[in-house]
Amino acid sequence: MTTTRLRTHSLVSALLLLILTSMSARAQDADDFLSQLHSFRVSNYISLDAYYRFIGSGTTNTLNEIVAGINSANDAMNLLTKSTSGVLTTEQIEALNKEFDKFKALMRDNINDVRNTGYPDLRLVSDMANQALTMNDSATELYQIAQENSQTETSPRLEAARMGAVKIAQMMAKYSVRTNSSVAQTFQGSSTEAPLDEQARVFDQLLAIVVKGKNDDELDVILNDAAAKWQFIRGSYINYNENNVGFVIDRYSKRILESLTTVIGLLQQKA
Repeated sequence: MTTTRLRTHSLVSALLLLILTSMSARAQDADDFLSQLHSFRVSNYISLDAYYRFIGSGTTNTLNEIVAGINSANDAMNLLTKSTSGVLTTEQIEALNKEFDKFKALMRDNINDVRNTGYPDLRLVSDMANQALTMNDSATELYQIAQENSQTETSPRLEAARMGAVKIAQMMAKYSVRTNSSVAQTFQGSSTEAPLDEQARVFDQLLAIVVKGKNDDELDVILNDAAAKWQFIRGSYINYNENNVGFVIDRYSKRILESLTTVIGLLQQKA
């Protein structure tokens, strides 16, 4: 009798361990999926920012930045399509992939225009800017759906850091087009996109959430540096119609994005 009870207890314990392990694995798969979807959004804005600077410079280094951004987004999309997390349907992922294909095709055409003629085709650039916004709006919507379907709680600070990273990348690209083209208003994105000053105030709120809370020394250093850099360029985003030094805004925005990316990694480790 005692042996039977011990065996039953061992079987129940093993079953519980299997269930808990399976749940943990699913939660990790879901978080990995959200991480890749986040990377996809950021990488596309980085490539768009680099393209706008390519209009003004035409340098190989800037072209390499475009390619690196597209490749990063492509890697993220490949991982999304192969994911077994089940937080989005195959149809949802494929729809986003088709939007990405359109964006890549427009980027390729726009790069070729600048390389072949020395200047952009404004209609094509406008199409690309609008496609980028449409694609990233879709990605954001799918991110929210995936988050709900995963049924896992994520840290508000982690989510704010991810949203802040997307926002600063989006702002950086929008500011870049204003800096690098005399006719920026014709292709700076859809009229539904919020102005830079409004986006800057949203970033204020997101950064405040990330900074707030208990930090270790490493987080404190990174967040204090990001906050200081943001205060240095914030006025340029708020007063975006004034003459500002574009390359400084771009450089500091990238540093803030790098800091937030590091913070995201640290917060994930602590989750």
